[in-house]
Amino acid sequence: MPESFFGTPFIAAPMAGGTSTPALVKAVHEGGGLGFIAAGYKGPASMVAEMAATRELNVPFGMNVFVPDARQLPPRPEARAQIEAYRAELEPEAARYGVTLPPLRLDDDDAWQDKIDALLADPVEFVSFAFGLPGKPVVDALRKAGSRVISSVTSIEEALAAAEEGPDAIAVQHSSAGGHTAAFLPARPGPTPRTTAELVTQVRGAVGLPLIAAGAIMDNSALRDVLAAGAEAAQVGTALVRTEESGARKPHKDALGDPAFTETAMTRAFTGRWARSLVNEFVREHPDAPEGYPAIHHLTSPVRGAASAAGDPHRLNLWAGTGWQQARAGSARDVVRQFLNGL
Repeated sequence: MPESFFGTPFIAAPMAGGTSTPALVKAVHEGGGLGFIAAGYKGPASMVAEMAATRELNVPFGMNVFVPDARQLPPRPEARAQIEAYRAELEPEAARYGVTLPPLRLDDDDAWQDKIDALLADPVEFVSFAFGLPGKPVVDALRKAGSRVISSVTSIEEALAAAEEGPDAIAVQHSSAGGHTAAFLPARPGPTPRTTAELVTQVRGAVGLPLIAAGAIMDNSALRDVLAAGAEAAQVGTALVRTEESGARKPHKDALGDPAFTETAMTRAFTGRWARSLVNEFVREHPDAPEGYPAIHHLTSPVRGAASAAGDPHRLNLWAGTGWQQARAGSARDVVRQFLNGL
């Protein structure tokens, strides 16, 4: 296996909402990879408790943190009006399951400072950030505390901005990736990289930091491609969602193996932030969902929870990369070993 800054060329993507679990971290480690847990949607106490549970397994791991968008907290009046209109649009969805949509939450920063403070007080091996840049003071403090810091980007411009803050590495996410986009700058005009490997090659030419490739990496061949393009490792999410150790909801796991689902699309319908999901009824029926993360995430949460309890995949956020059809059930340990076979 080739040497890597991360100790392995396989990294389990941090998947918020309960998909990434301590059990998944352990199984990924046993297969030869590096696991991550996710702080997103958890309170600081829950984050710290999950860190403690993962530490008890005596394996290295990382923690991912969402960066709040100060430009949207709270939203501008016109943005708030759009979110309120979308709330009204969602009322029939709530009525379907007999649940109540919550009041608007417009100032949720995901307990940003409390989570950073907790990570400084009790450092983990790796800390990665998504949805924006943490700022140089945060990067410097975490590195001083002993953590290796990873910033997530989707373009050369974002990579250059991230590099200025001095992280240890950069995760390069292609648009084929499942779940939320890490983008935080407007997309530039012109052709976009067709593959993850092509994007890695572009970013490799712009920055000298170790790179992690993310997006539609579903097998050993795709892993080899991004390593050849200049990545130190691949960050794999969708290929792990169906595994035994994944905490994903059962309807989500089942949908990834259901031939009735035939495509993915980028949508804001579930959270107000662009994310790639299998196309289900909810995605089709709410094509014009406004920008408004995390306010819209909170609005749709009761509907998604009720849909999951009812076993209904059509009102659930079925995050999936474009290679979702290759996702398999079984142990994550075996999935990782298949990826690393022959490296």
